[in-house]
Amino acid sequence: MKRAPESKTRCAWAEGVGDFYLQYHDTEWGVPVHDDRKQFEFLILEGAQAGLSWSTVLRKRDAYRRAFAGFDPVKVARFSAAKIEVLLRDTGIIRNRLKVAAAVNNAGAFLAVQKEFGSFDAYVWAFVGGRAAQNRRRTMRDVPATSPESDALSGDLKKRGFKFVGSTIVYAHMQAVGMVNDHVTTCFRYREIREPR
Repeated sequence: MKRAPESKTRCAWAEGVGDFYLQYHDTEWGVPVHDDRKQFEFLILEGAQAGLSWSTVLRKRDAYRRAFAGFDPVKVARFSAAKIEVLLRDTGIIRNRLKVAAAVNNAGAFLAVQKEFGSFDAYVWAFVGGRAAQNRRRTMRDVPATSPESDALSGDLKKRGFKFVGSTIVYAHMQAVGMVNDHVTTCFRYREIREPR
């Protein structure tokens, strides 16, 4: 007798989009990230999302990885104006001139933060006291678009020359890299992330 697939309760946003979205929710979203290249990847992707759905960006993730040198900030910081023009013809990514230029600009600002703090990770996690905030959201309506921490981080990033880092984008980044656990309390991932094995 064939077993029925395991039924898991998830955050509502993860359902009904596709397997790639479920996998992202189940394995990545909210998991604490302490790798600078991964931090840079999410910084680029969150900036690209502005005004769009996250599923649109996630579908293009592989194309972004290829276009942006495996999310290597050293290489991206060296992208020339001619390279930006090439990227703007790449149908695999979101061809918005401001967003592409911001990604290149942000690579340089990212490297400056690394030089000052030893790593981008050390810098960004300081805004949550080095520990992920364990929120207790009962429904997706309880999840805010911003927080005092994202306001502070956004303001500091802007002072350091970063672009496309408004508080809403920064809060989404914080959720993605696990600086906050915003899985709803009924989601199977909430406890797994809160109490890692």
